[in-house]
Amino acid sequence: MRKILKTKKKGREDNINTLGKLYEDSTTNYSDKKLSEIIDGDLSYTYGSFKKKSDSISEKLSKYGIGSGDKVAILSHNTPNWTVAFFACVSFGRIVVPILTDSSENEVTNMLLHSESKAIFISGKLLHKLSQESLSSVHLIVDIDTFDIIRADKVPFTGNGSVTMPMPDDIAVIIYTSGTTGSAKGIVLSHRNLTFNLKSYHKTYKCTTRDKWLSILPMAHSYELTLGILYPFYCGASVYYMSKPPVPALLLDSMKKIRPTVLLTVPLVIEKIYRNSVLPAIRNSKILSWMNKHQHKLLCRIFGMKLRMTFGRRFGMGIGGARLDPTVEEFFYKARFNYAIGYGLSETSSLICYALGKNRYPGSIGVPLPGVEMRLDNINPKTGEGEILVRGDNVMPGYYKDPERTKAVFTEDGWFKTSDIAYMDKKGRYYLRGRLNNMIVCPSGENIYPEEIESVINDIEGVNESIVLERKGKLVALIQLSDNIIDWGCDGEADFYEKLEAIKAMVMDFVNEKVNKSSQINDVEVMKEPFERTATRKIRRFKYM
Repeated sequence: MRKILKTKKKGREDNINTLGKLYEDSTTNYSDKKLSEIIDGDLSYTYGSFKKKSDSISEKLSKYGIGSGDKVAILSHNTPNWTVAFFACVSFGRIVVPILTDSSENEVTNMLLHSESKAIFISGKLLHKLSQESLSSVHLIVDIDTFDIIRADKVPFTGNGSVTMPMPDDIAVIIYTSGTTGSAKGIVLSHRNLTFNLKSYHKTYKCTTRDKWLSILPMAHSYELTLGILYPFYCGASVYYMSKPPVPALLLDSMKKIRPTVLLTVPLVIEKIYRNSVLPAIRNSKILSWMNKHQHKLLCRIFGMKLRMTFGRRFGMGIGGARLDPTVEEFFYKARFNYAIGYGLSETSSLICYALGKNRYPGSIGVPLPGVEMRLDNINPKTGEGEILVRGDNVMPGYYKDPERTKAVFTEDGWFKTSDIAYMDKKGRYYLRGRLNNMIVCPSGENIYPEEIESVINDIEGVNESIVLERKGKLVALIQLSDNIIDWGCDGEADFYEKLEAIKAMVMDFVNEKVNKSSQINDVEVMKEPFERTATRKIRRFKYM
């Protein structure tokens, strides 16, 4: 992805240390510039009209007694009004509690009660997720599509609704996540955390008012919040939203209409493009199949040219939220496709590492962002692998109302423990091996990273995705097949079981020929239903243990 070296204003970086200052700066400097728009819709804002709307919503919240320090939840699909609600709160000292739309009624209730949210902005279609318990806990419910009051307690509430300019170490958001390991936790991010991450990323990849974002990831997730909402806002760029779910056909149509320069996505999306579009095109063509064997680099370049013609030469894709399959990345790397890899956690305000330009190499998460300290702990002398530890202004102060869990993830000298295992090459680039919690220790004492076995399985034609688990001392692969590979309507018939067993045997034979002896799988289970996922499309492994 390209670099643009000019900045908007000298000294701006030092001045913006809260989201309140970011709000004032961007809405002043980019007043006439388009901020956001719904494609094929009638909702759009310039930075100037956005400020007027956000100011008025802040005044409405104050009128109902919601002031600085109060928590306000947002439960909504992607819309420009999500950003209005967000800045109407954080710019004036309120604390936002973003909630993912696929959260269950029980999860929504727990988040609202645990965070002590006094108000909630919510889409009308999601009102059914508010239980009687959560309805009685919040004082104000606002329709995010119209900003009309759905329900309000009698005024005044506890507190007078007054607002103050937030300070750098004040809480900006509390992000609840169950991740892939179980119980939810409230991640506290300060104004300093978020603005530091914006400014640090801006030193590596500078966008301008010419840039256009197409938003397809949940706005309530820290990855999209930091790089899909706050970063374009920092740069004076424009963000476009789809009125319908971003299925491939609609996504391509939207891209043709607005010609975005930036699209943030997760590995699952680009892996599906590779496996469902690129690989079949190669396999179904004798010429491309021959080129794949004898002129692979040239084949990749041809596909790269086609991608640039489709998406535009200025287009760049940001990939994060999970580990990208190295085989898939190697193809796009050789194709000279414009992409960047981002690695981080919600606890680190999204980004820790970036892979861009000379720091980009297949399989690598790149190097730490400017100002971020990173090191490996408990390094295995044989493999050079250790746990990633991080320190910097991007790291959260802790988990909300959970001092024990907070203490467990920090070293005594203040380093945050990511639970990710990695090693570093001679050029200072880091490579993920897997999650500490996912790592399996075989009887010989060797460490097995299931993510690496899964990469082999996912390269098998007809396999959509997989996870590898340990059960009773043996490795078991759970796989989900691509559509039309097997007819589940024939479940119970002899031919069905015969085909199913043949697929399982084929997968086991293929994998065990590719991996070392300790990583060989002992059984294969074919899943009928899709795997349960997190917001960034990672499989919830703990559900299948």
